[in-house]
Amino acid sequence: MPIIVDIDVVLARRKMSVGALAERVGITPANLAVLKNGRAKAVRFTTLEALCEVLECQPGDLLRWVPGDGPADADSDDGPAGARRPVPHTPN
Repeated sequence: MPIIVDIDVVLARRKMSVGALAERVGITPANLAVLKNGRAKAVRFTTLEALCEVLECQPGDLLRWVPGDGPADADSDDGPAGARRPVPHTPN
């Protein structure tokens, strides 16, 4: 996955536990673990904002992009069964 989540690094620098962060942010420890371990497919801006507020950091301190190791095929279907992908617009 080319997006790396560095919440554990910031937590270690702040000497804060995952449980304490989850409580202060207002999410479950399980959901924070999914995000922290890089298994999340998305993160809400409100959650990212709360993380940054509690950890006193910038979004770039929590997320970084590393080239490679990600899905190269943009046509792969990660959505629910039967979900349609938007068709790109091509000018005439």
